[in-house]
Amino acid sequence: TGRAAERGSAVSVAIPLTMMLTGVVGNALAMLLVSRSYRAKGSRRKRSFLLCIGSLALTDMLGQLLTSPIVISVYLSGRPWASMDPSGRLCDFFGFSMTVFGLCPLLIASAMAVERALAIRAPHWYASHMSPRATERGLAAIWAAGVAFALLPLAGLGRYALQWPGTWCFISTAGRSAFAAAFAALGLLSLVVTGACNLATIGALVARCRAKAGGTGPGSRWGRITTETLLQLLGIMCVLSGCWSPLLVTMLRVVSEQAAGPRRAEPPRRELLQECDLSLTAVRLASLNQILDPWVYLLLRRILLRRLCQAASAVSRCSNAECKDRAIALTLSEEIRRTAA
Repeated sequence: TGRAAERGSAVSVAIPLTMMLTGVVGNALAMLLVSRSYRAKGSRRKRSFLLCIGSLALTDMLGQLLTSPIVISVYLSGRPWASMDPSGRLCDFFGFSMTVFGLCPLLIASAMAVERALAIRAPHWYASHMSPRATERGLAAIWAAGVAFALLPLAGLGRYALQWPGTWCFISTAGRSAFAAAFAALGLLSLVVTGACNLATIGALVARCRAKAGGTGPGSRWGRITTETLLQLLGIMCVLSGCWSPLLVTMLRVVSEQAAGPRRAEPPRRELLQECDLSLTAVRLASLNQILDPWVYLLLRRILLRRLCQAASAVSRCSNAECKDRAIALTLSEEIRRTAA
């Protein structure tokens, strides 16, 4: 009825509105922390990594600011997309923005994984070849590649189409779309590169930690740094894979089914609605990555490290207190035995 429709519309508006606000706040905080760390005197060695994090936060925030207000306005108006965009230009702009700000963060995450792997496994080459200027050129190349790829539909290679429930536009997967297959393949390749480089970094860190532990140097501090880095890298891989794999795999599956030929019989309406719901959930998961990126890469790491350090210090204090209590108890028991003897 009317009240049920209003409640459903309110819930639908609440999802993109909440995602936009949390994403903008998180990415703005990340950019603020990056700018402060970048201006610090002792951050010259970290400037390449900070540039990557700052560009990732900026890309995620721009993507949310360009797409989320359109979705919210469509929900609030209650009008169909065709009446708001009869020329289809807004749909093309929305699909272009989704493609650029979906592909660029994946490529930037891959570049960051490669940068970390080189810094750990080839430190001499990294120190002599990597610089903030080279990082800026690499980031500019990534953005240029993302924009050029998203402009391919203007040249007739692929197209953007309205997606269910009629509040957003993205790459069309109908008609054996090579453009959709290319986007999904590039996204999955970025995930594979990110995972492989992070695993290589983890392996090098574990080997170096074992070498430090076996030597005479201070291995406890190195072990703590290694554990913190391992947890962060594992978190990055889990977030990226969990957010992007459903959408990319779904796109490849739909394109492959289209390439295999038309179906013999149309699926029932209930099955079509389930597929549409799955696609919408996959897109929302991919959009969730823009919210989680600053927390995984920067904000959550600082908060967690403070909590972990506080917990570790508290545990060490408690253990020291327990040792003191045990020593006092032993001395008292020895004195009691002596007096009894």
